[in-house]
Amino acid sequence: MIKQNILLGTLFISILTTSFSQTSKNQLDENNRRHGFWTKNYENTDQVRYEGQFEHGKETGEFKFYMLVSGKSVLTATKNFDLSTGIADVVFLASDGKKISEGKMKGKLYIGAWVYYHKDNNNIMTSELYDNEGKLEGERKVFYPDGKIAEIALYKNGQLEGKSKVFAENGILIKEFTYKNGLLHGPSAFYNDQKELLAEGNYRNNQKTGVWKYYENGELKEEKDFTVYSKNPIKQ
Repeated sequence: MIKQNILLGTLFISILTTSFSQTSKNQLDENNRRHGFWTKNYENTDQVRYEGQFEHGKETGEFKFYMLVSGKSVLTATKNFDLSTGIADVVFLASDGKKISEGKMKGKLYIGAWVYYHKDNNNIMTSELYDNEGKLEGERKVFYPDGKIAEIALYKNGQLEGKSKVFAENGILIKEFTYKNGLLHGPSAFYNDQKELLAEGNYRNNQKTGVWKYYENGELKEEKDFTVYSKNPIKQ
């Protein structure tokens, strides 16, 4: 009799626990807002799409996001939410678990510093900055797989602005451009990997303008005036 009571008691506790676990997720508060632990599966599957915690309709703490790979859920992103600001620290992952990129998001906007990683190693491929409206701002850098600098560009309000430089793998500057409002505008120059000047001239609203000079072995070989080829010049 005692053993039967123990068995029945254990079974009852198990049923209560199972029932609680089934009803303690995907709940709404008194104002019909998501609250507590939530998880969603891909439609018509038992494979999870996302899971995380809500606090009266707001994400809080870590959320995990999955994509279907060969019919199975594979973790592809984590977002760690600050409840007070709604800003999340985000990490995107490849299907093998390797980190692709990381930074901050506010809603669907990238904000602050973001870095992207090379596919075949853990070195940074790109580093960039976003303003609070999700627009590129400030310095953006691109790196070769060995960590050497490949490109440096400046952004303002989401558009290229000022000097932009491109480097060969040996670190030699090979291209230098000037941008204004996202357009090539101002002096530009091209070099070979021996630091020799190949060409120089100016752009105006994305078109070559004025006299361009071309060099061979460090000597001026040709000059070409592009002013006559500029169509519909835009006034300053």
